[in-house]
Amino acid sequence: MTANTAIQEISIAHSPDSDDAFMFYGLATNKIRVPGFKFNHTLTDIETLNHRAINEAFYDVTAISFHAYPYLQEKYTLMACGGSVGEGYGPMIVSSRKQTLDEVKKTRIAVPGTLTTAYLALKLFAPEIETAVVPFDKIIPAVVSGEFEAGLIIHEGQLTYANDGLVKLLDLGQWWRDETGLPLPLGGNAIRRSLGPETLLTTTNALRDSIQHALDNRDEALAYAMQFARDLDPTLANRFVGMYVNERTLNYGEDGRVAIKKLLDMGFERGIIPLKANVDFVG
Repeated sequence: MTANTAIQEISIAHSPDSDDAFMFYGLATNKIRVPGFKFNHTLTDIETLNHRAINEAFYDVTAISFHAYPYLQEKYTLMACGGSVGEGYGPMIVSSRKQTLDEVKKTRIAVPGTLTTAYLALKLFAPEIETAVVPFDKIIPAVVSGEFEAGLIIHEGQLTYANDGLVKLLDLGQWWRDETGLPLPLGGNAIRRSLGPETLLTTTNALRDSIQHALDNRDEALAYAMQFARDLDPTLANRFVGMYVNERTLNYGEDGRVAIKKLLDMGFERGIIPLKANVDFVG
């Protein structure tokens, strides 16, 4: 194979969740093809991906929590598509009993990782709150068992917590909207700057085409995503995917981009993030 016909391989990593699976359906199943490119997929939980992007810059494209972006911004830039944005909803604090918000602030809370945007939003809400890191899919069981008084839940748990007898104490996406008037940007896709401008743009366009393909072929993409839906029935899985893969996933919109910057600026100004974020996008 000559140099000008060589295939460029792009490593992509995202979380094993129904919304990410839906988003990457087109690329993962070769419904979306890009001449000269091959996309290799790895599925890993988001907190692991945050740390790998910061410490190793291991993948060409990686899903990240926006909270992690300042720590990896020298090696990665953000893609202009592929984000999960909460429109007045987002990570939730849940408990086995009703508590006031003043009580919540004095409660030790199980969190899914200190680099998650859920954790950043929690600390913006209550800087003094005490936390303990628990794998995201173990938080609801840990609250049900009484190990923790409350837990900060992400992913599908936002739709299923009541099945375990838990009550919602606060939706941080709603709190953020009340505070700022903006949607809450939770996670996005970052791409290694060293790939160069042409590959950055080609890969970003490929992801946007994959998202559009899934939205245009919803039933097929949802059937593929169901294998990652963690006990959700098809109706709930469809609802969850709709929450986090939609028109904003194709394009953040002006207010979405403003929200990313505001979130990270507030984290820096309040001493939660030690680095000032310089937010830039491909595409």
